[in-house]
Amino acid sequence: MARPRQRVRLEDGLKLDLNLAIRQNLVRPGAARDSAIFWRCRYSGDVVAAGHISADMTGDRRGWLRLQLGTLDQSIDLEARPRHYGGRQWYFICPYTGRRVSTLWKPPGARQFACRQAWGRQVAYGSQFESPRDRALSAAQDIRFELGGKAFLCIDDFMPPKPKWMRWRTYETITGRCEAHEAVCHRYLAGFLAQLKKTG
Repeated sequence: MARPRQRVRLEDGLKLDLNLAIRQNLVRPGAARDSAIFWRCRYSGDVVAAGHISADMTGDRRGWLRLQLGTLDQSIDLEARPRHYGGRQWYFICPYTGRRVSTLWKPPGARQFACRQAWGRQVAYGSQFESPRDRALSAAQDIRFELGGKAFLCIDDFMPPKPKWMRWRTYETITGRCEAHEAVCHRYLAGFLAQLKKTG
Protein backbone atom coordinates (compact mmCIF):
# COMPACT_ATOMS: atom_id res chain seq x y z
CA MET A 1 0.00 0.00 0.00
CA ALA A 2 1.23 3.52 -0.81
CA ARG A 3 2.40 5.69 2.08
CA PRO A 4 0.25 8.65 3.14
CA ARG A 5 1.73 11.80 1.66
CA GLN A 6 3.10 13.91 4.52
CA ARG A 7 6.31 15.10 2.87
CA VAL A 8 6.89 17.24 -0.21
CA ARG A 9 7.44 15.32 -3.43
CA LEU A 10 10.86 16.30 -4.83
CA GLU A 11 9.80 15.90 -8.45
CA ASP A 12 7.07 18.53 -7.96
CA GLY A 13 9.84 21.13 -7.64
CA LEU A 14 12.79 22.02 -9.90
CA LYS A 15 15.86 19.88 -10.55
CA LEU A 16 19.23 21.31 -11.59
CA ASP A 17 21.45 18.61 -13.14
CA LEU A 18 24.99 19.77 -13.91
CA ASN A 19 25.78 16.90 -16.32
CA LEU A 20 22.57 17.59 -18.25
CA ALA A 21 23.37 21.32 -18.35
CA ILE A 22 26.77 20.46 -19.87
CA ARG A 23 25.18 18.10 -22.43
CA GLN A 24 22.66 20.80 -23.39
CA ASN A 25 25.52 23.32 -23.74
CA LEU A 26 24.03 25.64 -21.10
CA VAL A 27 27.41 25.62 -19.34
CA ARG A 28 30.73 24.50 -20.77
CA PRO A 29 33.88 23.18 -19.04
CA GLY A 30 36.84 25.39 -19.95
CA ALA A 31 34.64 28.38 -20.76
CA ALA A 32 32.48 31.13 -19.28
CA ARG A 33 28.94 31.06 -20.59
CA ASP A 34 25.50 32.73 -20.18
CA SER A 35 22.30 30.97 -21.24
CA ALA A 36 18.56 30.87 -20.76
CA ILE A 37 17.36 27.80 -18.87
CA PHE A 38 13.92 26.19 -19.00
CA TRP A 39 12.24 23.51 -16.91
CA ARG A 40 9.60 21.53 -18.77
CA CYS A 41 6.86 19.09 -17.80
CA ARG A 42 8.30 15.67 -18.61
CA TYR A 43 5.45 14.28 -20.69
CA SER A 44 3.71 17.38 -22.14
CA GLY A 45 6.84 19.47 -22.76
CA ASP A 46 5.14 22.60 -21.37
CA VAL A 47 7.49 25.16 -19.77
CA VAL A 48 6.94 25.25 -15.98
CA ALA A 49 9.79 27.67 -15.12
CA ALA A 50 12.38 29.76 -16.94
CA GLY A 51 15.46 31.64 -15.81
CA HIS A 52 19.01 32.66 -16.62
CA ILE A 53 22.15 30.65 -15.90
CA SER A 54 25.74 31.89 -16.08
CA ALA A 55 28.84 29.91 -15.21
CA ASP A 56 32.60 30.26 -15.22
CA MET A 57 34.33 26.88 -15.61
CA THR A 58 37.64 28.19 -16.96
CA GLY A 59 39.63 27.12 -13.89
CA ASP A 60 41.27 23.70 -13.53
CA ARG A 61 39.66 22.93 -10.18
CA ARG A 62 37.21 25.66 -9.21
CA GLY A 63 34.37 27.55 -10.83
CA TRP A 64 31.00 29.07 -10.09
CA LEU A 65 27.45 29.06 -11.39
CA ARG A 66 24.83 31.77 -10.92
CA LEU A 67 21.13 31.06 -11.33
CA GLN A 68 18.51 33.81 -11.66
CA LEU A 69 14.91 32.63 -11.56
CA GLY A 70 12.16 35.07 -10.61
CA THR A 71 13.17 36.49 -7.20
CA LEU A 72 15.84 33.80 -6.79
CA ASP A 73 19.44 34.91 -7.41
CA GLN A 74 21.72 32.10 -6.22
CA SER A 75 25.44 31.53 -6.68
CA ILE A 76 26.80 28.00 -6.38
CA ASP A 77 30.45 26.95 -6.19
CA LEU A 78 31.68 24.31 -8.63
CA GLU A 79 34.58 21.89 -8.24
CA ALA A 80 36.32 19.69 -10.81
CA ARG A 81 37.82 16.34 -9.83
CA PRO A 82 40.12 14.19 -11.99
CA ARG A 83 38.59 11.07 -13.56
CA HIS A 84 40.36 7.72 -13.41
CA TYR A 85 40.73 7.55 -17.18
CA GLY A 86 41.60 11.19 -17.83
CA GLY A 87 39.67 14.43 -17.98
CA ARG A 88 37.78 16.11 -15.16
CA GLN A 89 34.30 15.69 -13.67
CA TRP A 90 32.52 18.84 -12.50
CA TYR A 91 30.33 18.94 -9.39
CA PHE A 92 28.16 21.42 -7.52
CA ILE A 93 29.21 22.19 -3.94
CA CYS A 94 25.91 22.12 -2.06
CA PRO A 95 25.46 25.53 -0.37
CA TYR A 96 24.02 23.87 2.76
CA THR A 97 26.00 20.65 3.28
CA GLY A 98 29.26 21.31 1.39
CA ARG A 99 28.85 17.96 -0.41
CA ARG A 100 30.02 17.43 -3.97
CA VAL A 101 26.89 16.53 -5.97
CA SER A 102 25.77 16.44 -9.59
CA THR A 103 22.14 17.37 -8.89
CA LEU A 104 20.47 20.09 -6.82
CA TRP A 105 16.76 20.35 -6.01
CA LYS A 106 14.38 23.21 -5.26
CA PRO A 107 11.26 21.57 -3.78
CA PRO A 108 7.92 23.43 -3.83
CA GLY A 109 8.04 26.29 -1.33
CA ALA A 110 11.85 26.31 -1.06
CA ARG A 111 13.77 29.54 -1.63
CA GLN A 112 17.00 28.03 -3.01
CA PHE A 113 18.50 24.94 -4.62
CA ALA A 114 20.31 22.39 -2.43
CA CYS A 115 21.25 18.71 -2.56
CA ARG A 116 18.74 16.00 -1.65
CA GLN A 117 20.42 15.40 1.74
CA ALA A 118 20.03 19.06 2.74
CA TRP A 119 16.23 18.73 2.67
CA GLY A 120 16.26 15.74 5.04
CA ARG A 121 12.87 14.26 5.89
CA GLN A 122 10.97 17.27 4.55
CA VAL A 123 11.03 15.69 1.08
CA ALA A 124 10.74 12.29 -0.60
CA TYR A 125 11.00 10.92 -4.12
CA GLY A 126 7.69 10.36 -5.89
CA SER A 127 8.19 6.58 -5.91
CA GLN A 128 8.08 6.58 -2.09
CA PHE A 129 4.41 7.60 -2.27
CA GLU A 130 3.49 4.88 -4.77
CA SER A 131 2.26 1.32 -4.36
CA PRO A 132 4.33 -1.47 -6.00
CA ARG A 133 1.87 -1.52 -8.92
CA ASP A 134 2.12 2.25 -9.40
CA ARG A 135 5.93 2.11 -9.24
CA ALA A 136 5.94 -0.58 -11.94
CA LEU A 137 3.54 1.47 -14.09
CA SER A 138 5.65 4.64 -13.69
CA ALA A 139 8.85 2.74 -14.56
CA ALA A 140 7.26 1.21 -17.69
CA GLN A 141 5.90 4.58 -18.80
CA ASP A 142 9.29 6.25 -18.24
CA ILE A 143 11.01 3.64 -20.43
CA ARG A 144 8.39 4.00 -23.15
CA PHE A 145 8.70 7.79 -23.03
CA GLU A 146 12.51 7.66 -23.30
CA LEU A 147 12.29 5.34 -26.31
CA GLY A 148 9.43 6.86 -28.25
CA GLY A 149 7.89 9.88 -26.56
CA LYS A 150 4.40 10.48 -25.23
CA ALA A 151 2.71 8.62 -28.10
CA PHE A 152 3.79 5.33 -26.48
CA LEU A 153 2.90 5.90 -22.81
CA CYS A 154 0.06 3.36 -22.76
CA ILE A 155 1.40 0.01 -21.57
CA ASP A 156 -1.09 -2.02 -23.65
CA ASP A 157 0.20 -0.41 -26.83
CA PHE A 158 2.99 -1.56 -29.16
CA MET A 159 6.56 -1.14 -27.88
CA PRO A 160 8.22 2.02 -29.26
CA PRO A 161 10.55 1.37 -32.21
CA LYS A 162 14.30 1.24 -31.66
CA PRO A 163 15.89 4.71 -31.89
CA LYS A 164 18.35 4.89 -34.81
CA TRP A 165 21.34 5.63 -32.55
CA MET A 166 20.69 2.71 -30.17
CA ARG A 167 22.24 -0.76 -30.51
CA TRP A 168 19.85 -3.70 -30.82
CA ARG A 169 21.28 -5.40 -27.75
CA THR A 170 20.70 -2.27 -25.64
CA TYR A 171 17.18 -1.88 -27.05
CA GLU A 172 16.32 -5.49 -26.22
CA THR A 173 17.63 -5.10 -22.65
CA ILE A 174 15.60 -1.91 -22.12
CA THR A 175 12.40 -3.31 -23.62
CA GLY A 176 12.86 -6.47 -21.52
CA ARG A 177 12.89 -4.30 -18.38
CA CYS A 178 9.79 -2.49 -19.61
CA GLU A 179 7.97 -5.78 -20.23
CA ALA A 180 8.91 -6.99 -16.72
CA HIS A 181 7.39 -3.83 -15.19
CA GLU A 182 4.29 -4.25 -17.34
CA ALA A 183 3.95 -7.89 -16.20
CA VAL A 184 3.82 -6.62 -12.59
CA CYS A 185 0.99 -4.25 -13.56
CA HIS A 186 -0.91 -7.07 -15.26
CA ARG A 187 -0.52 -9.36 -12.21
CA TYR A 188 -1.99 -6.66 -9.97
CA LEU A 189 -4.83 -6.10 -12.43
CA ALA A 190 -5.56 -9.86 -12.58
CA GLY A 191 -5.61 -10.00 -8.77
CA PHE A 192 -7.96 -7.03 -8.60
CA LEU A 193 -10.34 -8.60 -11.15
CA ALA A 194 -10.27 -11.89 -9.24
CA GLN A 195 -11.25 -10.05 -6.04
CA LEU A 196 -14.11 -8.31 -7.87
CA LYS A 197 -15.34 -11.66 -9.16
CA LYS A 198 -15.33 -13.13 -5.62
CA THR A 199 -17.23 -10.21 -4.11
CA GLY A 200 -19.60 -9.94 -7.09
